[in-house]
Amino acid sequence: MTAQESRLDLERRHRLGMVEAVWGEHKSVDQIVAILLAMQAAGELALVTRVDADKAAAVQQRCPDVQVHGQAACLTLGELPEIWQAAQVAVLSGGTSDRRVAEEASLALSVHGVSTACFLDVGVAGLHRLLGVLPELTTMSVLIACAGMEGALPTVLAGLVPQPVIGVPVSVGYGVSSGGRAALDGMLASCAPGLSVVNIDNGYGAAMAALRILKGAAV
Repeated sequence: MTAQESRLDLERRHRLGMVEAVWGEHKSVDQIVAILLAMQAAGELALVTRVDADKAAAVQQRCPDVQVHGQAACLTLGELPEIWQAAQVAVLSGGTSDRRVAEEASLALSVHGVSTACFLDVGVAGLHRLLGVLPELTTMSVLIACAGMEGALPTVLAGLVPQPVIGVPVSVGYGVSSGGRAALDGMLASCAPGLSVVNIDNGYGAAMAALRILKGAAV
């Protein structure tokens, strides 16, 4: 598959105000490199998600200008926009095991010039950790909450704060929690009014939902 065969959506930024994201997990190094170079030639900032360390190193060897974001398991090619304003979006995780998804969400927003503040390991198993950061959340416009296991963090958060909360179920946990389905079902069944939920491990999708909220508020 060449970059031309992948039919890049080079008009997405003009149409939606979003940079096209490339799913990297099931693409080869050759495919990713071809797409990156095609986007670079078109003058577009490139974001590739779900790239493991070995594949990232191989892509960077072929394309030295690629920036590897190891904690987010993502790649970018092109200069990221400068961020001038204070943080607008808070990205929270239930545990440090949820970090990759949280970092993906944060990076996806920074690619669009949106600043974030990250609060890791504030899960409800130690509720005092979440309560301790609530004062820091008051200035945020949108909250993204990533959680595995039973996925309770977004529900509790949405019952405590007035801002839009986007829940991201994470594929972390024992037994029935494995794969993230328990967290997804729990978030979808939440009794907290107005909680929005994206698919399992979809940090990028949560970031784009937050971006739409911010753009809508600015209209």
